[in-house]
Amino acid sequence: METAIAFIIIFGSIVFFHELGHFIFAKKAGIMVREFAIGFGPKIFGMTKGETLYTIRLLPLGGYVRMAGEDLDSIELQPGYRLGVRLNENNEIDQIVLNQNKQFPDMLFLEVERSDLMKEMYIEGYDEEERLVRYQVARKAVIIENNTETFIAPYDRQFGSKTVGQRSMAIFAGPLFNFILAFFIFLALGLLQGIPTNEPIITTVADNSPAALAGMKDGDLVKEIDGMPITEWEELSLAVRDSANEPMTFVIDRDGTKEELIVTPKEVATEAGKVAQIGVQYKSPLEKNPIGAIVFGAEQTYEWTKRIFTILGTLVTGSFSIDDLSGPVGIYKATETVAQLGVYNLMQWAAILSINLGIMNLLPLPALDGGRLLFFLFEAIRGKPVDKQKEGMVHFVGIMLLMVLMVVVTWNDIQRFFF
Repeated sequence: METAIAFIIIFGSIVFFHELGHFIFAKKAGIMVREFAIGFGPKIFGMTKGETLYTIRLLPLGGYVRMAGEDLDSIELQPGYRLGVRLNENNEIDQIVLNQNKQFPDMLFLEVERSDLMKEMYIEGYDEEERLVRYQVARKAVIIENNTETFIAPYDRQFGSKTVGQRSMAIFAGPLFNFILAFFIFLALGLLQGIPTNEPIITTVADNSPAALAGMKDGDLVKEIDGMPITEWEELSLAVRDSANEPMTFVIDRDGTKEELIVTPKEVATEAGKVAQIGVQYKSPLEKNPIGAIVFGAEQTYEWTKRIFTILGTLVTGSFSIDDLSGPVGIYKATETVAQLGVYNLMQWAAILSINLGIMNLLPLPALDGGRLLFFLFEAIRGKPVDKQKEGMVHFVGIMLLMVLMVVVTWNDIQRFFF
């Protein structure tokens, strides 16, 4: 139960911030957002505020921000269609009823002759006395159909009416907010847990190791190796790794007293090849430093971004196969393992997942944010947009391929963890 709660909170937060990026920059560009959804499938909760419907849906596998002008969003009134309208104090239509089961006071009935609900914003038709009348439509008019109210979207409030830059930013902001979320999680870790100082302090000395034989003890602070000043653990590691069987002079600080030790590293076979070791373990001390926590947040976000790109590179070269990928089931099982290690490890896991989602969405693949950005790039270069039907077909094929990939990855996860 605890794993399920942790998974829902982590994945829900990552998806929420991703969609929040799309939402904020869409609104900033003046685009009407019809729905802000967490999850897919049937709606289990919904609340309308302003012109946007906020929903939580059954399948916690993602989310979406539905903007006006996308996915056949435009509404057309065909000639001959009978509808009811209500006029406001400016004699403009502010409500359009597409079925006559719902009525309200002062409703007028029209048989549509022609209309434009996007640019000129009018409805022209015959009233009940067979007179041809024309009414302007208010910019914030609503259409009522089957007891559901939908705001009309004037063309200047639609996604397609905005510049390439505005549309690109509305799409790019989703992945961007995943990186921002990761930064703030790492920042919080730095503030709450502290940041590693990277001081070359020996944590544990293994029995019968070169370090133990030389007299090194837990808590020793290494100051120099062969006359070279040592300020960080990485410097110590680099100095030792290529010095197998070569005596090295260590200057250490032990309880404020400097001592000199002769340590001879021995060669050890590892997965990365043969390296020299002296038989010590390291765990960096932690310190609480607000400024350092900011730097730590930025550095960790950068380092994990670099690591994930490296893994993607191995997938392209073939040294990392599709069988090694994990889907929702694999992420759930990993969350279960990490949750047992404490809240700080869980926070780091959430940051890594957020970076991963941001990177995956930026890949130039159909149906992903990166694929849409690629079409905007073509539009900027050509000076005109790609044909909507062709773009829609490419994204549809991409969605189908992603669904197949998700099924394959999920099946691999099920076999790996349950069989």
